[in-house]
Amino acid sequence: MQKKEYHQPVLLEEVIEWLAIKPNGVYIDATLGRGGHSREILRRLSEGARLLMIDKDPEAVAFAQRSWDLDQRVQVYQASFAELEDITKASGVYGKVDGLLLDLGVSSPQLDQAERGFSFLKDGPLDMRMDPNRGISAARWLADATERKIAQVIKDYGEERYAKRIAEAIVNTRRREAIMSTVQLATIIKRAHPRWDRHKHPATRTFQAIRIYINQEIEDLKSCLQQSIDVLATSGRLLVISFHSIEDRIVKHFIRRHADEPVALKMLPIIPAAWRPKLKSLSRGIKPTVQAIASNPRSRSAVLRVAEKLL
Repeated sequence: MQKKEYHQPVLLEEVIEWLAIKPNGVYIDATLGRGGHSREILRRLSEGARLLMIDKDPEAVAFAQRSWDLDQRVQVYQASFAELEDITKASGVYGKVDGLLLDLGVSSPQLDQAERGFSFLKDGPLDMRMDPNRGISAARWLADATERKIAQVIKDYGEERYAKRIAEAIVNTRRREAIMSTVQLATIIKRAHPRWDRHKHPATRTFQAIRIYINQEIEDLKSCLQQSIDVLATSGRLLVISFHSIEDRIVKHFIRRHADEPVALKMLPIIPAAWRPKLKSLSRGIKPTVQAIASNPRSRSAVLRVAEKLL
């Protein structure tokens, strides 16, 4: 059966509006997925423009190569966006990027493919790796990690109040049998979870936490954000779509830290260039419209933040 390729891009109109695309500009879609945002960016670029596409997932990269292999404006990289600096230097666009987009989280094709192990609603091998050829699977990690470590990951990355109970249930189960499938893990979590949120599966936070940990998503995000300042051109824009509060807080605090002038410096007649704000926040959290959520329920938790480089 043919794998589902389509992914409805979240906040598409808002992304295109806030990128303020220059026809001859340089842009990066650092979380390519199935190219929904990239496709619309390309429609607004002239022949002399550049669009770099980056994704860890080899299936996303293969899709991009099939779709845009002959487009001279496009370069596709299988990599983490934490490698942003190296990629832009190799491409000759370091410090020249007019727009950088990060659409965090998991794409619809990844969720819809049971064999990728991201979804607790579809039974498949417990993998969860964005790049199945690198790192260890979720099943391997759960087999070896201590109960304390599992609880810490579930609490820190899933904000799950019952992390200790869930970790204990996982460890007790693995003493009897290997935990190898998504539905098996989801069932363990359901039995251990004493109180279910309305309209939310009890395994949601735990699956999110394990996926984030396995793929080093928080570390990669922090690294990419820090690199983005030097990668962007003056007036270049940084756009980040987050899907849960942990990522959104990191993005919000990063922008605030580099956009706010320290109070002590405001008393100086001249502020040295190295101490001046590097970014300007252009928006508060932008959320999907009611109509957009109705057509794509997975977008309901999305938040877009936008900043512009000043120096």
